[in-house]
Amino acid sequence: MTRRILLSYLSLTALVLLALGIPLGTIYAHHERDGFAADVERDAVVLAEQAEPDIAAGRSEPVTALAAEHSSATGARVLILDADGHVLASVDAGLPARDPAIDTALTNRHAVGYREAQRGGTELYVAVPARTGADVRGAVLLTYPTDLVDASATRFWLALAASGALTLTVVTVAGFALARWITRPVRILEDATAVIGHSADLPTAEIGPPELRRLAVRLTETSHRLHRLITAQRTFAAVASHQLRSPLTALRLRLENLEPNVPQGARSDLDAAIAEVDRLTRMVLGLLALAHLENTTTDRQPVDLDTLVTERIDNWSSYAAEHDITLARLPGRLGTAWAIPGAVEQIIDNLLSNAVRAAPPHTTITLGATPEETSGSTVEVHVTDQGPGLSEADRARAFDRFWRGPASPDDGTGLGLTIVRQLAQVSGGDAELRAAPGGGIDAFIRLRRASARVPLR
Repeated sequence: MTRRILLSYLSLTALVLLALGIPLGTIYAHHERDGFAADVERDAVVLAEQAEPDIAAGRSEPVTALAAEHSSATGARVLILDADGHVLASVDAGLPARDPAIDTALTNRHAVGYREAQRGGTELYVAVPARTGADVRGAVLLTYPTDLVDASATRFWLALAASGALTLTVVTVAGFALARWITRPVRILEDATAVIGHSADLPTAEIGPPELRRLAVRLTETSHRLHRLITAQRTFAAVASHQLRSPLTALRLRLENLEPNVPQGARSDLDAAIAEVDRLTRMVLGLLALAHLENTTTDRQPVDLDTLVTERIDNWSSYAAEHDITLARLPGRLGTAWAIPGAVEQIIDNLLSNAVRAAPPHTTITLGATPEETSGSTVEVHVTDQGPGLSEADRARAFDRFWRGPASPDDGTGLGLTIVRQLAQVSGGDAELRAAPGGGIDAFIRLRRASARVPLR
């Protein structure tokens, strides 16, 4: 924002300088040309008056000396002729004896203007008659190169450019200070938005425009209310989940103690009640895990994914074998990745639990990644089953809290994939589901390689 405000100031200042400077410089250049032409015309008249007696007498030597003296003093090219057009004196003129300006002067008129020079470029020419009363005795022609004529105008243009550059420099310094003063509350608000919901102590803006300072005050008040609401929600989730564990454990024990006294026909209802208590307990544990993730900050550490995947396969192989399911490792080497301690183990355990429950008997669940998926700054860990799979709409909702698929077992809580994504995100990555080739679900997490960048808190 500071850059945009500064650019707007500089653009406006530059437009004003151009709008004023270009016409001023142009007017000054024309004024200098006209003034210079008037001065040269006056010099030509004086030179004609001085040379008129010698021109009338036809003496070329005095006329030549007078022309040379004038050329040396002023830098002009001088050409003096008599009334018949014969050249009496020529100093660096390089001009023909007759031209329209001389013809005009011999008719007792002045000729002043700019034209192309025979040597290239342009020149100022002034031709005046040398006369006695009304009798024209000859003509005097003075010419100047344009660079001599425009020297003063060039200096003025340079002065305008220097003053414009100085003005832009002053405007840049003043504009930068003003932009910093205007945007300081905005920068404070930007820093404040990063901690909204995490901290009630927000920085306050004590300088800057009054409107932005009032906005900062309103945002601080809103942040305090939001922080209280979020803290109350997290505290309720954590406390409620924690307080529910003890009565749930006691309820399960009481149900199990009722087993000897329950008739055989009601045994199925008792087993269903115990199963529901177990599911509710797992749900409470899942809520506790989510509350813990939302309320704690942990440094990420390098995790050896290859060792970890091998350990999880060893731990889950027996349980999978009970369901006639085989666990297999993909050949790609995963390497190390940044993750919070224990996150990847929980992620793989949740994904394997879902895969084993969804996969039919005599199928294979694969873990790891193929060699072509293990290059780059990120690494993916896949858990792929051969179950019935999910539709695209169901895969989009699968990470929502308490969402369960249409064919999910009754003992699910709908929190497993939510915890998976939360753990992946706090580890600096993400989790996704996609259809596996040949059917089933390919669930994978994407993490940053340990060599890719410094871990973030």
